[in-house]
Amino acid sequence: MRKSLLMVLVALLTANVSFARSAGNEEDGPKTDKNRLEKKDYMPKINGTLRAKYEYQTGMGAGRFEMRNARVSITGNVLPIVAYKAEVDLSDEGQIKMLDAYARIFPVKGLTVTAGQMRVPFTIDAHRSPHQQYFANRSFIAKQVGNVRDVGLTLGYKMPTQIPVTLEAGLYNGTGLTNQKVWHKEVNYSAKAILYPVEGWNLTLSVQGIQPEEVWMRSYDVGTYYEFGRFHIEGEYLFKQYSHKAFKDVHAADAFINYDLPLRKTFTKISFLARYDMMTDQSDAKTQDEQTGGLVTTDYKRHRVTGGITLSLSKAFRTDLRLNFEKYFYPENSIAKESEQDKVVLELMVRF
Repeated sequence: MRKSLLMVLVALLTANVSFARSAGNEEDGPKTDKNRLEKKDYMPKINGTLRAKYEYQTGMGAGRFEMRNARVSITGNVLPIVAYKAEVDLSDEGQIKMLDAYARIFPVKGLTVTAGQMRVPFTIDAHRSPHQQYFANRSFIAKQVGNVRDVGLTLGYKMPTQIPVTLEAGLYNGTGLTNQKVWHKEVNYSAKAILYPVEGWNLTLSVQGIQPEEVWMRSYDVGTYYEFGRFHIEGEYLFKQYSHKAFKDVHAADAFINYDLPLRKTFTKISFLARYDMMTDQSDAKTQDEQTGGLVTTDYKRHRVTGGITLSLSKAFRTDLRLNFEKYFYPENSIAKESEQDKVVLELMVRF
């Protein structure tokens, strides 16, 4: 009796599994070839970026090793129209930081809705991930002036036009990634339009409003790059104003050229790069003078010229070996931070 009962149960389970595989859930409808392939789409994809570097500061005659980034990200889909991303940096200059953590839906063709923690849509260079950077160190626009990650909601739309146009805009807390419980009567905003007038030519226009505490900072950015043959030429300009003239206007610019020369052995190519970037005095709109109560300069005016070469490998991993030299120029009475002075940078970047 027990043996017969066991055989009946096995038969029922087998029939039930077979039926489920052939019919699927009622909500999903009948299974098609596309539905059967969705299991692969739902598998999480893991990526990572490792950046190890050595810097030698010529003025001090001192050097240091640094694990600049050890990023790991998980992306995937839970439904054909629902995606997610979670990214953490296990060594952002020695600290663990949660970076991206968001869910994204695609309600209609061309439209995306992203909610969570993310880099806000603003500028060209500030939006590049570490493995997409051309130089070992970011431009002033990407690091000091236009670098914003926040918690909020972003809408993106690819317009059905002959000229490819992508619009992105969002609302955000303005208090960064670690201070999310603060209530806000006003929200920060950021918007960007990306156009490709002709093949290889990108034109990006951005606007942003940030209020860290009492003072609003409103920034406007225009950037463009053109790729032809082995060349990549790029330029970007950013203008920032403070409400109630709490601090003087900020100007920042970045321009560089990259030339790729293919190689046949070991490395796939060698890239020759040159960059000029600058910024005027900037305040973070939070730090105040103890006596006057006015905003103080947190980043001093400076110019920089960077030259470098990059050796690239392209096999199972993407690997770049970067050698850069940075020359800084400060006006009199400026305070130069130790990390913002003349230096040689050797960096090994691996993307997997």
